Amino acid sequence: QVQLVESGGGLVQAGGSLRISCVVSGSIFSIDGMAWYRQAPGRQREPVATITDDGSTTYRDSVKGRFTISRDNAKNTMYLQMDSLKSEDTAVYYCNAVGRANGWSVPSDYWGRGTQVTVSS
Repeated sequence: QVQLVESGGGLVQAGGSLRISCVVSGSIFSIDGMAWYRQAPGRQREPVATITDDGSTTYRDSVKGRFTISRDNAKNTMYLQMDSLKSEDTAVYYCNAVGRANGWSVPSDYWGRGTQVTVSS
């Protein structure tokens, strides 16, 4: 069974920084793309940043220049460095990974349970 566990969320003042992490564990053969999503109260879940297995990244416009996604393939860990945080970044942040349980399986989507990030103004 594959598990994704986020950590590092918390309360921070506007303008501050946080780094959240996601560790993938369990029986997984390979991890392809990974991503961070977030969901604010009353809003739909939205993609924040993505990273491929070779390190190519994308960001939603509102976080470009402030957030940095990275991953350590040897540790099956993904990070999101969030700087210059704004109140509108307040949300539950979810880790997503697309991976294969074995060499012949089709890719599957895996999700963590989320970590709360609250930015006070």
